[in-house]
Amino acid sequence: MTEEEKQSKQGYLANCKAEAEKAYDGMYDAHSFRDANDCYRDAKEYFYAAIGHAEELGLPEEAEALRKRLEHVKAVFRSQFAQ
Repeated sequence: MTEEEKQSKQGYLANCKAEAEKAYDGMYDAHSFRDANDCYRDAKEYFYAAIGHAEELGLPEEAEALRKRLEHVKAVFRSQFAQ
């Protein structure tokens, strides 16, 4: 992987993490279960993408931290939003 590709993937990783957290925050601002579920789905997709980028970049600790964060988000959704 070239330095340019590495920087690009690091940018994607940072963006995915930011978007995942934004979607997670959106769950709390949702006005309906449907809206919360949409945010939850988005958060999961961004976390999965971030995990993939971290693994491609050879960042196993980062990937593991993202997996743990994703599990936390899932647990919160299931306990506070699931019907």
